[in-house]
Amino acid sequence: MTATIKKRLEEKGIILPAAPAPAANYVPWVISGNHLHISGQLPMEAGGLAVVGHLGADVDVEAGRRAAELCAINILAQASSALSGDLERIARLIKINGFVASVPTFIEQHLVINGASDLLADVLGERGRHARAAVGMAALPMNAAVEIDALFAIN
Repeated sequence: MTATIKKRLEEKGIILPAAPAPAANYVPWVISGNHLHISGQLPMEAGGLAVVGHLGADVDVEAGRRAAELCAINILAQASSALSGDLERIARLIKINGFVASVPTFIEQHLVINGASDLLADVLGERGRHARAAVGMAALPMNAAVEIDALFAIN
């Protein structure tokens, strides 16, 4: 029997938090047809921003990867909220867009966003193989080191 998303989360010791509330005038997710769009998620943990600053200055790649993992966990929390707790409705993760606050000379955004890609592929299995972008940014909201949004196909 194939492991469920919930089981894979448990095996990794991940308990999805309550879906974070939006920080401005937008909604955290939108369902349109069979697509679930998740707004950009920050590396929130225990009710606060866990990783702040810029890659290549005051944040190293490992901390950036952890920030991306936290963004992915919050993406899954939003998906769970949107799908009334039924993550098995996810047919496929289509794409993530990863934004990395970084100094102009930092060129390892792809390694940072691997934190989210790896976690999502592990948890979602074959449904987690996705297209993506990993983009350097001058700054992100609230001085977050990473922000990631997502697009899912759902049943």
